[in-house]
Amino acid sequence: MDTLRWLPPNSTKRFPKLTAREIAQKARDAGKASSLSPATVNGYMNKLSSLMTWAVNEGLIDRNPAKGLGVVDTTNRKDKRQPFTPKQLQGIFTAPLYTGCQDDDYGYAKPGDARPRRGRFWVPLIGLFSGMRLNEICQMNTEDVRVIDGTLCFVVTTEAIKGTNDKRLKTGSSERVIPVHPTLLASGFEEYVSEQRRKRNAKLFPELLPAKTGYYSDVFSKWFRRFLQKAGASAGRTCFHSFRHNFRDALREARVDRELALALGGWAGDNGDMGSESAEFYGRGFRASTLLEAISKVNYPELELGHLIICSIQ
Repeated sequence: MDTLRWLPPNSTKRFPKLTAREIAQKARDAGKASSLSPATVNGYMNKLSSLMTWAVNEGLIDRNPAKGLGVVDTTNRKDKRQPFTPKQLQGIFTAPLYTGCQDDDYGYAKPGDARPRRGRFWVPLIGLFSGMRLNEICQMNTEDVRVIDGTLCFVVTTEAIKGTNDKRLKTGSSERVIPVHPTLLASGFEEYVSEQRRKRNAKLFPELLPAKTGYYSDVFSKWFRRFLQKAGASAGRTCFHSFRHNFRDALREARVDRELALALGGWAGDNGDMGSESAEFYGRGFRASTLLEAISKVNYPELELGHLIICSIQ
């Protein structure tokens, strides 16, 4: 708990050669208290408590010293990160990048005749219709889009069969299978994947490069902030991660079973709205067809995407 009180966010990215205790001591010496969210701190403590409970059950220790330890979340719900509003979503997906731009490099915000469909086009759409985290999307190898039991799926994993072995995940529960949403298929995503395979591209989005930290999300996140501003969709408490909140809300609206939602979003142990020590064991083993049925219910009725559709939605 004392270490967590001083541990800064993204500590392993900022200080890759130091241990958590060394990082905390460095912050303590500088007088900089931790700004980790209470949910993150409590998530770490819940995991530690689970380990200690196992040790008690195995007779290795007499009691669980981490039981009940945590911090109080004093942040009002209204001050936390929010999903994009329907108006923001419409602004994002009717920006020139999606309706016709000069190019998807420096001319992405200027109207034009080009309709490029590369990383900058697909990553936000995938975020909205899969709930995947930004780095999970940007770092994907082409081989991570696979047909499982007849269903085209994203396979979120650190494993690399033939592709680049540089992927990172936030938690163990982040490894999961997510069927590709029908709207993505109707927008030509399967054809895009086939094109990357024909070109023998190891990365699904080969033009997206990692930052010095090794994370693909760092560079894209900075660009996305500028994109939101140019699209007139920038607002407080919203960022790329807001797509994940939109996805969770869409699952709720569709009355998708909680275990299925856990399996799709990888929320187990993610300190979000699932919050149970045993949650990380939920949602394992669902068939791809079952997951497809659930994710197909995700819908944004106030968002018009007809201009992106190039083939019929099954």
